[in-house]
Amino acid sequence: MNLLGSLFTSSIGRKFLMAATGLVLFGFVTGHLVGNMQIFLPPEKINTYGHLLESLGVGLWAVRLFLLACVLVHIWLAIQLTLENRAARPQGYGVNHVNRATLASRVMARTGIVVLAFLLFHIAHYTARVWNPEWSEPTYALADGTMVRDVYAMMVAGFSNIPVSIFYIVAVGLLSYHLAHGIVSMVQTFGLKNEKWTRCLERFAVGYCWVYFLLNAAIPLAVLGYVPFLSGLIQR
Repeated sequence: MNLLGSLFTSSIGRKFLMAATGLVLFGFVTGHLVGNMQIFLPPEKINTYGHLLESLGVGLWAVRLFLLACVLVHIWLAIQLTLENRAARPQGYGVNHVNRATLASRVMARTGIVVLAFLLFHIAHYTARVWNPEWSEPTYALADGTMVRDVYAMMVAGFSNIPVSIFYIVAVGLLSYHLAHGIVSMVQTFGLKNEKWTRCLERFAVGYCWVYFLLNAAIPLAVLGYVPFLSGLIQR
């Protein structure tokens, strides 16, 4: 109990817990991207994938609740650590000097708010299907005859809305920047960062985030017809 309590009360514990939840969310967004990239394959692929996930039933909701808990804890810890850093920062300097770490932390907090707003919208849009309840109906027949939800058609219809696609691309861009800083901070918190491979780690973080952003952005851009060689793979 004391160990669990220290994770939330001590500065070191909070940083470790923030890194741990960040690692979970990093794994999720990576897996989520891999799943979404099936939009460029025949509809059978992503619809089978969607049906597989939904067939987990209670297990899928358990994973969703766990991920939601990680998001909420991550945000709460970010707020707490930001407030601690501000309280510890000396005041009264004649020149307002903002170093690289401080600037990154400030931007991280702001981008995190936008990403959270997008996450809530994304869940309402595609998971809860608040504005399009018809997407919940099983209208696609798999090769074995099983009727499932048409995830493929849902994604195409959703990203055909230009404002939605713009919001998605902007949010993914901010999330990518968030990850670029977060990956390095996470590794440092776990004590795995050292002078020998710091530069390689930073390059990996930047490279990963560029790939993550471009692949995510390619989906709505292809649906809208702005990436011809990928748009040809989208079956409307």
